[in-house]
Amino acid sequence: MELPSAAAIALSMGLSSASVSEPAPVQVTRLGAQPSSAGPEQNFTGAVRVDSRFQSSAPARVGGGIVTFEPGARTAWHTHPLGQTLIVTTGVGRVQKWGDAVQEIRPGDVVWIPPGAKHWHGASPTVGMSHVAISESLDGKSVEWMEKVSKEQYGQ
Repeated sequence: MELPSAAAIALSMGLSSASVSEPAPVQVTRLGAQPSSAGPEQNFTGAVRVDSRFQSSAPARVGGGIVTFEPGARTAWHTHPLGQTLIVTTGVGRVQKWGDAVQEIRPGDVVWIPPGAKHWHGASPTVGMSHVAISESLDGKSVEWMEKVSKEQYGQ
């Protein structure tokens, strides 16, 4: 069954078809269409790979990617102006909010980091970890990077 167009619906409601535009098409970015990239050394400790980066077009502001950490690898301390969601897909990881204890994270765990919370995340010392990382931009910025996580902080 073919659905009516937005213009046809507008006309049936007594509106001008010129006042209604068709929605943009669905966009599919195929696996492998974007090259993998290494996590920048200034923002990560250890071997980190970022795949499938995405950034929505305005008015949407969500972006993210799949991040893979080798054992012992981790982010630097950082914040997100509108928070961050992590969905752990493989391995064993760690996450810590400044002032709180380190928490272990595993596949299927969904981690919500509140807006402005200073935190880090990465793999366990012996097992790598991958997660989908999702955050929103505020005034064009989605993350503020800070100092690296020390060995003592990571080992807590």
